[in-house]
Amino acid sequence: MWHSKKLTEISSLDFYKIEKLRIDTFVVEQKRIFHDLDDNDLSAYHVYYKNEEDEVLAYARIFEHDGHVTFGRVVTTSASRGLGLGKELTQELIKVYKSKWPDKELIIEAQSYVKEFYQKNGFQTFGEIFILEGTEHIMMKYMEE
Repeated sequence: MWHSKKLTEISSLDFYKIEKLRIDTFVVEQKRIFHDLDDNDLSAYHVYYKNEEDEVLAYARIFEHDGHVTFGRVVTTSASRGLGLGKELTQELIKVYKSKWPDKELIIEAQSYVKEFYQKNGFQTFGEIFILEGTEHIMMKYMEE
């Protein structure tokens, strides 16, 4: 089941599961040293999928930043990768974007190795590749279909 909640609406147990997934993926699996929690968590909508066993299998946060909307910390569990959950998550993020910020642009900083995934989901690249938190990223803008 999909959820879209502000931080104050998420149970402490669900936030623990979300943060564990983020750290397991971005810090441990990708071997990146950075502070995963930041002030964006306080203003973001947290979009996540929980299965029947109450496990968080997919997550991302979406928020307004510098006059546009962005999302990040996009993650699925290693066991659920390749099952289409990433595409569903992206569609959920676009739904939240359209309902909360219909007059703003949606611009993301995508890890460069997943740019083709986002291109298939309505995003176009712009600018040059840059390093963010030790990983190559590219700017991408959502283009209405």
